[in-house]
Amino acid sequence: MHVLFIGDIMGKPGREAVKRFLNPIKLEYKIDVTIANAENAAAGKGLTKAIAEELFDNGIQFLTMGNHVWDQREIMNFIDREPRLVRPANYPVGAPGQGYGFLRTMGIKIGILNLSGRIFLPPLDDPFSGAIRFINQIKQETPIIIVDFHAEATSEKVALGWFLDGLVSAVVGTHTHIQTADARLLNQGTAYITDVGMTGPRDSVLGIKKEIIINRFLTQLPAKFEVASGAIQINAVIIDIDEKSGKAQQIERIQQFAEA
Repeated sequence: MHVLFIGDIMGKPGREAVKRFLNPIKLEYKIDVTIANAENAAAGKGLTKAIAEELFDNGIQFLTMGNHVWDQREIMNFIDREPRLVRPANYPVGAPGQGYGFLRTMGIKIGILNLSGRIFLPPLDDPFSGAIRFINQIKQETPIIIVDFHAEATSEKVALGWFLDGLVSAVVGTHTHIQTADARLLNQGTAYITDVGMTGPRDSVLGIKKEIIINRFLTQLPAKFEVASGAIQINAVIIDIDEKSGKAQQIERIQQFAEA
């Protein structure tokens, strides 16, 4: 099974990149399943129902979120009714939505678990012990489990990768918007990358207009963030998974660019 995981979709440029690149990638690599992190898909902050539907219409089958999950308040009105969307599972009990979900394709069920880190991010429940509890529940349905770990600190991401090695098919990092060069198979058959990267404006600072961020560093004054325009990129990984064991066999980074 060939799983495509797309890194954080950033605003309209990110959605345009999905339209531009997704179908050719699917054809070239014979992709069976497409998952994407969409926590920045609505103008860089959160997700609306209309944008979720746009992403589904353009070929993404399942969406994960992160610390910006509640930035568009309307998500409260549809997240409980959308089985193709998950938010970090380690939000406290009572938060809307689900932390993991299932996707079926070609008669095969895939589990997708979303977790948030706690270093430099809101202090949610422990993602390590929580992960084991959720994974045990998912394994009752399928051995194929993809974990999106939305976290800031590389140490926390690497630690969770080793912690879950052999228990899940893949641990892919999101949130920092820069694709890392450490994609690998861990010892017990789990595919790992610290950050998948960002799908959105290439000539930017993490998707935001570079002039705004540079000026903020120079002056230390607050500024309204605006999503950049211009050249677009898609960052993703392709994970090959054995359908019976759930073990990963290969992980490959994808970076493609184009003028807007």
